[in-house]
Amino acid sequence: MPRPYEVMYIFDSALEDAAITEKLTRFHNMLGAHGAPPADLKVDTWGRRQLAYTIGPRETGYYVVARFGAEPAVLPEFERALKLDDGVVRYLISLHEHEVGAPPMSEEELVAARRRDDDDDDEE
Repeated sequence: MPRPYEVMYIFDSALEDAAITEKLTRFHNMLGAHGAPPADLKVDTWGRRQLAYTIGPRETGYYVVARFGAEPAVLPEFERALKLDDGVVRYLISLHEHEVGAPPMSEEELVAARRRDDDDDDEE
């Protein structure tokens, strides 16, 4: 049964966009069945950004975040490929169980929150 994952890649910013796209295609094809990318693959490209701290001689990196569903058995080979690729500066694979942020509120909870806000305004 596939599980939802999220991976953040930081590629060497000296790489061309075409080379990064080729690497992403190769990595994502490892995750799906029969050498195809997962059907639920969502890729968010952040582009070149300054690193929070220098990594070797690098001060910038090319950031990409991808969400996908995959069988846990394919992750070791996927991670091995990431480790062996010289263009990948850093990566992080995590289980994506839910969206970050506050849980959605019901209509009743929204009305109660508005009432509290109005009461707070009256006290001032």
